[in-house]
Amino acid sequence: MNGLRLGQVEYLNCLPVYHALEEGLLPLDGELVKGPPTRLNHMFLEGALHCTPLSSIEYARHAGDCFILPHLSIASDGRVASILFFSYLPITELDGKKVCVTTASATSVVLLRILFEHYYHVEAEFHPVKADLKTMLEMGDGALLIGDDAMLAHQQVIREELPLFITDLGEAWKDFTGEKMVYAVWVVRKQFAEVHPRETDALAELLYRSREIGMADLPVLLKKAHWLTGLPLPVLKDYFRIIHYDFDGDYRRALLTFYDYAYKSGIIEERVKLLVWGEEGCQI
Repeated sequence: MNGLRLGQVEYLNCLPVYHALEEGLLPLDGELVKGPPTRLNHMFLEGALHCTPLSSIEYARHAGDCFILPHLSIASDGRVASILFFSYLPITELDGKKVCVTTASATSVVLLRILFEHYYHVEAEFHPVKADLKTMLEMGDGALLIGDDAMLAHQQVIREELPLFITDLGEAWKDFTGEKMVYAVWVVRKQFAEVHPRETDALAELLYRSREIGMADLPVLLKKAHWLTGLPLPVLKDYFRIIHYDFDGDYRRALLTFYDYAYKSGIIEERVKLLVWGEEGCQI
């Protein structure tokens, strides 16, 4: 896989999958390219990456251009702890209000729209801005943050005893649908996979093995995550317990449920079929 360019979301939720590759515990004949989800989405869709964790909503919009790699996603079964909506008012009182959403996310913004429309029955103005809790709440009546930004902001709220309502979108989705939530899937460009099927098989296996190694060495992950973010160890231990990386039938059903609501809301133009590398319907 010489010359491979592999995207890596620069948040803690990807650390267990990439730790073994970063530390040389597994060989990678290629380059790790780090960035927030929206940047990696753009790079992948422009052809600058061969493989990346792609925001779930972007897979729906570009399913014909890529294959999902098996056995791997970024997901939660309820609370996710890193996709948080902060507001001075309860969400149900935000009808007609302005809310600020991070520019770093794609799926989370769509998830918030779906929850506003179908669960809370609230219509608000969404304004994409750079992630900063104080600025966002000065500009609007609510703030959506993701990843390490959300977790650090949550600690700030606790530390400063700020009078904010905090809504965990993973928990809200579970309350609404009863389903898990899949925030991203690992994808490989269709053109690359068709030309390099053996390398694609090897890449899928490599990422899965890297995930297994990372999750089996939690103390090292906790130490590394604390060094990267400064977040308290109990917070990090809880986080790595609730973030899931599976992509079995339950997660696939949950992802299709998310797509159904995105379709109902007019966010995507057609219903989505999941094309998973190596499975029936995935032709090369």
